[in-house]
Amino acid sequence: MSEFLDESVWVQRAGAHRDRVDAFCAPHLERRRTGRAHPVWDFLFTYYSLRPRRLRCWHPGFGVVLGGAAAREYVGRAGYGEVSGGVAVTVDHLRSRTDTVDFVAALLRATAARPARLNCFGLHEWAMVYRSPDTRHDAVPLRLGHAGTDAVVESMPLRCSHFDAYRFFTDAAVGRNAEPLTRDRQIDTEQPGCLHVAMDLYKWAYKLAPLVDSDLVMDCLELAADARLLDMRASPYDLRGYGFEPIAVETPAGRAEYVRAQQDIADRAVPLRATLAARCDLLRTASATADATAVRTGFVAITHG
Repeated sequence: MSEFLDESVWVQRAGAHRDRVDAFCAPHLERRRTGRAHPVWDFLFTYYSLRPRRLRCWHPGFGVVLGGAAAREYVGRAGYGEVSGGVAVTVDHLRSRTDTVDFVAALLRATAARPARLNCFGLHEWAMVYRSPDTRHDAVPLRLGHAGTDAVVESMPLRCSHFDAYRFFTDAAVGRNAEPLTRDRQIDTEQPGCLHVAMDLYKWAYKLAPLVDSDLVMDCLELAADARLLDMRASPYDLRGYGFEPIAVETPAGRAEYVRAQQDIADRAVPLRATLAARCDLLRTASATADATAVRTGFVAITHG
């Protein structure tokens, strides 16, 4: 079942989305224009690969038909086509993304089903420089130096549950983790207390665009930004020159502060994860319904002998 948006309605929504994106991205674009790197915020535009230009493009999500002459601008965009009454994301595009939708749905449901673990204390960033002469942010000093950083890692267990953090551990740190992590077991190990799992809601939302609406993508990005800030304040880096006070996780008070902030991020992620999972379920139903309809009407051709 489709929702129809009159041109006056969707044009206003698209403009509001661009304003929201522009406000979020303006500091990053200014730094890029002047060639200045930022150890906290660049991550949102480098590790997460969606560029501001693409982020500005508003998508209503699958099942929404855009009316009016202005909707023609969407015809040339990936995933869109003309439908009865206007322009919309096509069923063919939905079918082409079925595997991704299925994976994201399974990952989100499995993550949500587990209890949140809040005992990692952000040590993944410390493990990425453990017993290494190098740092991942060359322009930012280690707050406790190399020896002090190593001592912190050796003073507490590593309990990372997120493969995309674990894969950056130094060789010396890998064996210290509570369990080895692999890409194949990602669905089995991710848990909702993890900061990176909250950040990755943004990744899954934009990877599903234009099937998923842009408001949800931006909601996830804003959460990712807050999670990233907490992640780096608790890291071994001294970011006071950038205006960020450290969370000293090497101390009991710092660990308690980290857990409180981590719980807040995890709580905020719950409704976003549920919304994204529900969208995936609707997309899977729509795809199955479209396939069944195509079979009934003889639309699907038999291509084998």
